[in-house]
Amino acid sequence: MTRLWIVALACVLVPDVSTARTNCDKLACSEIKDEIRDIEAKMRSGYSRAQGEKYEVKLRKLKRERKKICR
Repeated sequence: MTRLWIVALACVLVPDVSTARTNCDKLACSEIKDEIRDIEAKMRSGYSRAQGEKYEVKLRKLKRERKKICR
């Protein structure tokens, strides 16, 4: 999640808005997809009920972000 904030900050600081926005969206989208894959891999390896609930909350949040950013 920290990497996502760094990417967002870098996107704001890049002067060429049209190119920067496209590149940042692609990079942010890639980061979100990687995080989703990581959580899904953890879920396949087994988890407790409490962990499962945390994973589900995190997945819902990431999937909402993916829907906004990844086009």
